[in-house]
Amino acid sequence: MFGIVRPCRHGMCSGLFKEWMAHLCGLCLALRDEHGHASRLVTNYDGLLVSVLTEAQTVASSPQRRAGRCALRGFKGADVVEAEGVRLAASVSLILAAGKIKDHVADGDGVYARKPVAAAAERVAARWSVAGLRTAAALGFAPDPLTRAVEDQTRLENTPGLSLLELTAPTEAAVAAAFGHTALLAGKPHNRDPLEEAGRYFGRLAHLLDAVEDLARDRAAGSYNPLIASGTDLETARRHCEDALLGLELTVAELDLERRRLVRALLVKEVGHSVTRAFGGAATEAGSEKKNPQAPPDDPRLKPDPGGLLSLMCVAMACCTCGLYRPPWDEDRYKSCGDRCDPSGCDACGSCCDGCSGCCSCCEGCSCCDC
Repeated sequence: MFGIVRPCRHGMCSGLFKEWMAHLCGLCLALRDEHGHASRLVTNYDGLLVSVLTEAQTVASSPQRRAGRCALRGFKGADVVEAEGVRLAASVSLILAAGKIKDHVADGDGVYARKPVAAAAERVAARWSVAGLRTAAALGFAPDPLTRAVEDQTRLENTPGLSLLELTAPTEAAVAAAFGHTALLAGKPHNRDPLEEAGRYFGRLAHLLDAVEDLARDRAAGSYNPLIASGTDLETARRHCEDALLGLELTVAELDLERRRLVRALLVKEVGHSVTRAFGGAATEAGSEKKNPQAPPDDPRLKPDPGGLLSLMCVAMACCTCGLYRPPWDEDRYKSCGDRCDPSGCDACGSCCDGCSGCCSCCEGCSCCDC
């Protein structure tokens, strides 16, 4: 569900958060309407950046439709985006999710080592792959970089002696292709090159931050991690992330956009928060493991994830109820429906307008959202 871009309603101006939610709900409903209820499992925060970028380049705002009540919106209706950018985001999400599942099955990771689970997962992956490719063809998008990304990643992971940036290259290429195609959908082909560059930076950040967040767990389990495979320490990884973040910010500034605020809030501000969160969390996790390697969860009501078929069934149940049902080991189980949309919580969030004076509700004149 989540990704490296995790906006919080308390850290983003109300108008921008509403726009972002319109894209998020639009992606979820586009997946449901075109590809079936189960496909909503691939809804993710990073994928909807494709929709945001498409709308930001068009003169007119994306068409919207009224959606019914949803548990994740506190059982309220909402106006959601309904446009080609949302369909592209759905296609990209489906293709990449299908490739990820196939990779897990091939490696026999976790529950995928069990034949019944692997067989069911392969059928789901095949269905999602066909659906994603069909939508991509309808939008004129050549998905080769996406379909190659998982294959290339598997090959690179089995090749010793590679550098960290060589290992992130397939992810960079996949995101670059998706970002670049938004320029064609929006009728601004001159934006394609800078958008592909922004995609490469974002893809690198997504890959590296995922590796940083999984480092302790992968090391304990003996699983593959690009930082371990390339012999990269956290300090070097952070330097790569900060360089990519700077490149992303400069590239976003060059784009010809009709509406810049949401793009900048997500691709600059929120990605910057993600870098801080990942490396702060990595340091905290490493320190806590040394002090107490078997520390219980913060909430004593939470139970450990049992894994296996029960875990998969609970994930499906949560999806089918739009997040209303949460299993006992889910950290969001005891949160209100509205708070479940804030994955990072509010403890580390500052107000969007901290340090600004004279801000109105839409943040006019506030530098935090580049208004």
